[in-house]
Amino acid sequence: MIAGWRGAMKRSCGWLALASVMSASALPAQTMTSPSAPPSQSNVETSQKQAKKGKVIFSRSINDEGQIVNGGSGARDGNTELTGLQPAKESSTQAAVTATDAERSSLSYTSFDLDVRLRPTQHHLAVRAQVTVRNDGKAPLKHLPLQLSSTLSWQRVLVEGHDAPFTQAVLNSDTDHSGQLNEATVTLDHPLAAGASLLLDVTYSGTVELSARRLLAIGTPSDVANASDWDRIASGFTGLRGFGNVVWYPVTSTPAILGDGARVFDEIGRHKLDLAGAHLRLTLTVETTASEIGSGLAPTIAIVNGQPVTLVATQSADPSVPAVAVGHVESATLGFETISLFVASRTAHPLPNTMLWALPESAGNVAAWSEAAGAVMPFLQSWLGQTPRSQLTILELPESNDIPFETGAMLATPVRAATPEVLNNVMAHALTHAWVLSRRAWLSEGVAHFMGTVWMEKRQGRDAALTMLGNARNALALAEPASPGESDGEPLITAISPVYYRTKAAYVFWMLRDLVTDETLSAAFRAYDPKADTTPEYFEHLIEQAGQRHNLQWFFKDWVYQDRGLPDLAIESVYSTQTAMAGSYLVAVNLSNNGYAGAEVPVQVISEVATVTQRIVLAGRAKGTIRILLQGTPTEVRANDGTIPETDASIHSKLIGQPGTAPAASK
Repeated sequence: MIAGWRGAMKRSCGWLALASVMSASALPAQTMTSPSAPPSQSNVETSQKQAKKGKVIFSRSINDEGQIVNGGSGARDGNTELTGLQPAKESSTQAAVTATDAERSSLSYTSFDLDVRLRPTQHHLAVRAQVTVRNDGKAPLKHLPLQLSSTLSWQRVLVEGHDAPFTQAVLNSDTDHSGQLNEATVTLDHPLAAGASLLLDVTYSGTVELSARRLLAIGTPSDVANASDWDRIASGFTGLRGFGNVVWYPVTSTPAILGDGARVFDEIGRHKLDLAGAHLRLTLTVETTASEIGSGLAPTIAIVNGQPVTLVATQSADPSVPAVAVGHVESATLGFETISLFVASRTAHPLPNTMLWALPESAGNVAAWSEAAGAVMPFLQSWLGQTPRSQLTILELPESNDIPFETGAMLATPVRAATPEVLNNVMAHALTHAWVLSRRAWLSEGVAHFMGTVWMEKRQGRDAALTMLGNARNALALAEPASPGESDGEPLITAISPVYYRTKAAYVFWMLRDLVTDETLSAAFRAYDPKADTTPEYFEHLIEQAGQRHNLQWFFKDWVYQDRGLPDLAIESVYSTQTAMAGSYLVAVNLSNNGYAGAEVPVQVISEVATVTQRIVLAGRAKGTIRILLQGTPTEVRANDGTIPETDASIHSKLIGQPGTAPAASK
């Protein structure tokens, strides 16, 4: 049980929670950039007929050749009935209008002002939202596509203070747990010019209940599906993770379904990247009945985007009138994240730099979690500084098998009993987010993953840490382009896939350790200021200013600013010659890099009495020779020690024959 839970903790965000329940045949495709799909084809009815019939107007599935087909007989066909869609305010236009994928990909959101009202006993959500949208496309937009979960209904859209006509349609898309989105296509009086912005005032409402519909549709076992898709509005716990789990705020996306390569996960990543830098204001109102109060289900904690929100409760003398708790987020800037909202009835337990909100039945496990937080704090302080930027918030999920989720300095997870080793690993990763709060995923997630491996190195040795790091190397090698220009790849600075902004980023920090020393890298972490991080080169300059190596442009160009794939290293030949000094040898090692990304490669020569390691920079598509002097007869040469991810291997070895000869054997 502990081993299974530990694996779940490694998949602790909603993105990976979905990936973990994909069918085995689909797993390899998740790590590769999928081919572009043909444009969506839609048949749309008026909003009045749509609400009445609940007919799906967008259907996309996969044929036997793995190609996308529209209107096919996939997991959901064009006649699937939709439950929970409520009639919207009747549009003032009689002509049915639908959006195209080109229009959907052109619209982005730069600000959200949300007035959110929850009635947990009825699973109900009502929102008035003022959102600023921008046309990032090249052509003017006559229509604005706005999307929500299929169980929420658009009621009104105001543009510049005036009612705007719109139609509603249901799209099959697994970016919502119901497997469908409710899209309102708003018709503008005047097209929105390319680069121009517009303020919209929209209202919508509906219910959000537990639904594992999208996962069940692809054959996921019900217990696994329910443990993955635990989002809901309910008494005692409301968890809305946002786009990719529950689309409870306005979005615009291209429909995608599970099983279609990595399209769902790429769409989630693009959404997070597009939201980075957007502004958020939020007012939250939660109604609580007398029955909930009497049962101990009144909310005690609210969390928005990983940050706790103070709730101020008022209660009427009339028990028939619900009590009201109100909280505010006055101003926030979104990072690489979805807009998430949690409201729960939990008991607070202070831990070192952490507040853990647990269910009563988990109180006996809190001490072990506290010890784990205390155990890793000195280690994190030595690397990241004495004072974190935020306190970590841990919120216990309702069921003991729920898959954890993290956003910013917040971890939603079951609070289980576990060994100190497991809990220490969890806290080393989670607490790092309290120090490194960056809108750049490769820093926020990459540093947390890196610190988890360095903690492993501290506790179990370097080999164990590199094994942990290398577990995902094959997935990274599959995702990376074989050569620049062959496929898009993902520059780390704008990466949207976890295999890049977690795995590749962690490798980058391991390589930087060797390039600039632990002390210099630690100094850069300590000096990092998310508000000052306004240019791609910001972190590179921090490292250059903190240490003695003042030009790391070649490294950041190949590994961060561009995606040049992975190195492909080889030991071409080895020659050793005995020197005039008794018992010493000069070993010449000829190496090549058949990849396109450069790296500083550690080369180790081993004799029966000594081991000497030196480093050589090998640019992409280049060869080089390094000469190493050591005592004793050389027996073996090794290149790379596992810290540089490669396309096929991460450690190369050649046995050395007699002095002056080529190697006798290699491996």
